[in-house]
Amino acid sequence: MPTPRTMLVTTALPYANGPIHLGHILEHIQSDIFVRYHRAIGDQVYYVCADDCHGTPIMIKAHNMGITPEELIKQVGVSHKADFDGFLISYDNYYRTHSPENQYFSSEIYKKLRDDGYITTRTISQLYDPEKNMFLPDRFVKGTCPRCGAKDQYGDNCEVCSATYDPTDLKDAYSTISGAKPVLKESLHYFFDLPKFNEFLQDYVHNSGAISTAMAHKLDEWFDQGLKQWDISRDAPYFGFEIPDTENKYFYVWLDAPIGYMASFKNFCDQKGIDFNEFFKADSTHELYHFIGKDIVYFHTLFWPATLKGAGLRLPNGVFVHGYVTVNGAKMSKSKGTFIQANTYLKHLKPECLRYYFASKLTSDAVDLDLSLDDFQAKINSDIVGKIVNLASRCAGFITKRFDGKLAAEPFDSELMAKLSAIADTVNQGYASRNYAEAIRAIMGLADEANRYIDHQAPWVLAKEEGQEEKLQRVCTDGLNAFKAIITYLSPVLPEIYIKAQEFLNDPLEFKNAATPLLNHSINKFTPMFTRIDPKAIEAMIEDSKKDLAAMNATASKEPAAATKSKADGATEYEPLAEEITIDDFAKIDLRVATILKAEQVEGARKLLRLELDLGFEQRQVFAGIKSAYKDPAALVGRQVVFVANLKARQMKFGLSQGMIMAAGPGGEDIFLLSPDAGAKNGDRIH
Repeated sequence: MPTPRTMLVTTALPYANGPIHLGHILEHIQSDIFVRYHRAIGDQVYYVCADDCHGTPIMIKAHNMGITPEELIKQVGVSHKADFDGFLISYDNYYRTHSPENQYFSSEIYKKLRDDGYITTRTISQLYDPEKNMFLPDRFVKGTCPRCGAKDQYGDNCEVCSATYDPTDLKDAYSTISGAKPVLKESLHYFFDLPKFNEFLQDYVHNSGAISTAMAHKLDEWFDQGLKQWDISRDAPYFGFEIPDTENKYFYVWLDAPIGYMASFKNFCDQKGIDFNEFFKADSTHELYHFIGKDIVYFHTLFWPATLKGAGLRLPNGVFVHGYVTVNGAKMSKSKGTFIQANTYLKHLKPECLRYYFASKLTSDAVDLDLSLDDFQAKINSDIVGKIVNLASRCAGFITKRFDGKLAAEPFDSELMAKLSAIADTVNQGYASRNYAEAIRAIMGLADEANRYIDHQAPWVLAKEEGQEEKLQRVCTDGLNAFKAIITYLSPVLPEIYIKAQEFLNDPLEFKNAATPLLNHSINKFTPMFTRIDPKAIEAMIEDSKKDLAAMNATASKEPAAATKSKADGATEYEPLAEEITIDDFAKIDLRVATILKAEQVEGARKLLRLELDLGFEQRQVFAGIKSAYKDPAALVGRQVVFVANLKARQMKFGLSQGMIMAAGPGGEDIFLLSPDAGAKNGDRIH
C-alpha cells in the first residue's frame, strides 16, 4: 500500500454579493469528488473554502440595500453554505475573507514583501466620481471605445473590438454608480513588483508540474507581453483591509482573496489543534491543491505564486482549471430559465443527479461542459436507476425471501468476480487525475456487464425451477457483489446512495475492498435508494428559474439606481440614441447577408473569434469580439449573419479583418448575433 498523503484542497472563493448558480457548483462538485476519493483511499485531506467579501461591488450593493457590508456578507454566507451542503460538498471549514485571520496574514505578507523590496509606490491619475467622492475601479466606468467607437464599454476593454486601454482613454465616460462625468485626480498607489519574479514564474509555470501544459502555453501570452507591476491598493471609501502604515489605502480584493485560503485553514486548525505552519512553511512536505475556473487563471498561477514566493511561503502543488457550464448548448440564460440557481435546482432534483452528470463529463482539461437537460434526464434514469440501483433491486428480493437474507458461500461466476477488480486501476487513475469521465466509463461498463449477466442467468426463472436453489442464491450473490463494487467505486460521486448501500449490504464498503465479494454474509432488506427524474421536475425548475429572475428584477427596481446616468442627463436603462443622421449617411453603409463558413478561437486573443464568411460573390475574414457569448465557435458554422461589407479593412495583430458582423446587446455574455429571415441569400443587400 502506498504511504498515505496529507493534503489541503481549496476551491475558488465565491463572491459574496449574489446567489450560487450551477456554473459555480461545477467546481465544488469537481473538487469534492477529488477530496472524497483521496479520503476513501486513506489519505488525510483537509478541504476548505470561504466567501470572497471585499471590494467596491459589495460596498455598493450593501449601500443600495440599506445595510452594512458586514450584514450583506453574513446573509450571503448563510445562503452559500446552505447551497454547498445541499450539494453534499464536504468542506471541513467554510469561512469568509473578512476575518481577523485574513487581516493578519494579509498584513504580515504585505510587510514581508515591502521589507524585502517587492513593493513600490507611485502617483497615478485616476478617474474620480465627484458626486460619490470616490475613485472609480475600471469596471465602474463606462463610455465610448476609443478605437472602434462602440458605446457603453467598460473602462478596461472593449467587448466589441477587444481593444484594451486605460479608463482615461474612454470617450464620453460616466460613472456607473452615480452617472456623473468622472474627473481626473491624482493618488499615491502601491504596487507589487511582479516583473522581479519573471524568471521564477516561468520556471514554476513550465517545470513544476503544478500547471497543465495547455494552461502554461496560455500564460506565455503574459510573459510575451512582459509582466507589469501589479496595483494592489485602492483608495477609500473601499470595503476591505487597510494597508499597514498608510492612511485611507486598502488592499485590492485580489491581494487578500487567495490569502483567504490560508485564513480559512488557520481558523479550522485553531478549532482542531492542527499545526498550521506545517502546511505553509516553505519546505512543507504536505500537498496544496487549488481548483479554479479558467477566468481567474493568471491570479492563481502568476500573482499568487509570486506573492507566496516573496513571502517565503510554500507553493501550490497543483492548480486545476475547469471550463464554463453551458445549458442546452448555449450560455446560461435568465430569460430562458437556464440560469439556474443552486437552491432552485435543489427544490426539484436530487443533488446526486447533477454530481453524476458532471462527473460523467469532467476531464482534466479546461473545456466547457454542457448540461443538456434531455441528456441529463436520460443519463440519470438509465445509469443510476436502470443500471445501478435496479441491479440491486433485481437480486435482493430473492436473497431476502428465499435465503433469509444470507448470501451464498461462494460465487457462481468467477469471471464476473474477476472483472470487479479488473477495472480498479482505471477507476483509481481516473479519480486521481481528475479524469472522472474515464472512471465513470469503466464503472458503467462493469454495470452493463453485470446486468447482462443477470439477464442471461434470469434468477426469476431459476426461482421457479426445482433443484436450482443453490444456483439462484449464488447468481443473486454475484449480482449484489457487482452492485457492491459499482457503488463503492462511485462513492465519491454518489455519497448518499453509498450510505444507503452500506446499510442495505450491512458492510462499511471500504474503497480498497470494493472488488472483494461478500460471501456467507447477511444483508438487510432492500429499500428504494433512488427514483427516476420526472420531466415535470425539470420543467418546474425552469419555470422557477424564470420567477427567480422576475423577483431579482423587482428587487433591483426598488434599490437606488447605481448603474445608469443621472436624470439630469436624461438617461434611462437603455443606451442613449446616437447623434441624428440623414438617409444619405445611412446609405453609405453596405449591409449584406453572409453565411459563416468557419469559426475558431484566436490564439492569444481574450475576446476574439476568427470567422470566414461567404458573401455569395466572395469570401471574407473577420475578427469579431464575440468569444464571451459564443464559447463553442463550431456551433456558429452555417449561420447567416448581417455583415458590414464596405467597412475599411483593418490590420490587427492576428490578421486582416475585412468587415464587421452585426450584433445586439450590452456586451460580455449578452451579445446576440443578428440574422435575416429564412429565404435571404448570401450577398443580398439589407435596406
